[in-house]
Amino acid sequence: MDERVFVLTVTAEESGDRIDALLARRMEDLSRSAAQRLLEEGRVRLGGAAAKKNAKCAPGDVISVLLPEAEEVPLIAQDIPLDVAYEDGDVIVVNKPRGLVVHPAPGHPDGTLVNALLWHCGDSLSGIGGEKRPGIVHRIDKDTSGLLIVAKNDFAHQALSAQLSDRSLSRVYEAVARGGFREDAGTVDRPIGRHPTDRKRMAVTEKNSRPAVTHWEVLTRYAGYTHIRCILETGRTHQIRVHMASIGHPLLGDYTYGAPSPEKGLEGQCLHARRLKFIHPRTGEHVELESPLPEYFTELLSRLGPPI
Repeated sequence: MDERVFVLTVTAEESGDRIDALLARRMEDLSRSAAQRLLEEGRVRLGGAAAKKNAKCAPGDVISVLLPEAEEVPLIAQDIPLDVAYEDGDVIVVNKPRGLVVHPAPGHPDGTLVNALLWHCGDSLSGIGGEKRPGIVHRIDKDTSGLLIVAKNDFAHQALSAQLSDRSLSRVYEAVARGGFREDAGTVDRPIGRHPTDRKRMAVTEKNSRPAVTHWEVLTRYAGYTHIRCILETGRTHQIRVHMASIGHPLLGDYTYGAPSPEKGLEGQCLHARRLKFIHPRTGEHVELESPLPEYFTELLSRLGPPI
């Protein structure tokens, strides 16, 4: 594979951002440390000249990145602790911590949930997800915590994927959104597709999109923020984050979809996969699991002040 050049233009909202942070935010699967390595290697140009790692960006600046040829990294088992909420011969449900990437990708070759699952399950994972995503039926973002279901064999994977399609696999999230809501509950029914100019983002768009429906309800109101519950009717990439931003309530800490800067000491969206309900692929029994709010979430709620 030949080297590739990625070009982006700095927006007004990104004025003053450090170039390494901006690249990590705008380029899919690129971590900040990986962006810094590209800068150190002279692969990043700002306004036609080699960029320094601590360079600040101005609106209209053009950044070009020469990406090296991707190297195939073997998938290895790693002894990474797992919080297992449920497990049998067909299915394992894990309570993913905030900050853990689900599967290997450029910038994250190992140290992922998949590496941990390979250690825990050995060869007992479905192959349907592909070489880099064995057993993965659905994903949650790196900074999203909570319940995620994994198939141990192809039979279970096919059955669970079908439940995602027919919506019999239910996922309920809790989040903290910016601003106050006029209503106590509502539904966002807007199609989601890849952002037209930023490949790391999704967007509400009619072009090359798929239907997306999120039901939300208010749990607790605070000054400037609201603790909400979100129920997914569909499962698009970044769905809750995109939908809530589209109605003027981006999730607290979500730089990608609207948070202007770090808030309340939190970097990355405040979002937790709280409940998971599915039909067991072999027994037909209904399985319902709940994950308590993690410490980062409960501490954040305490910093929001008294409910109103």
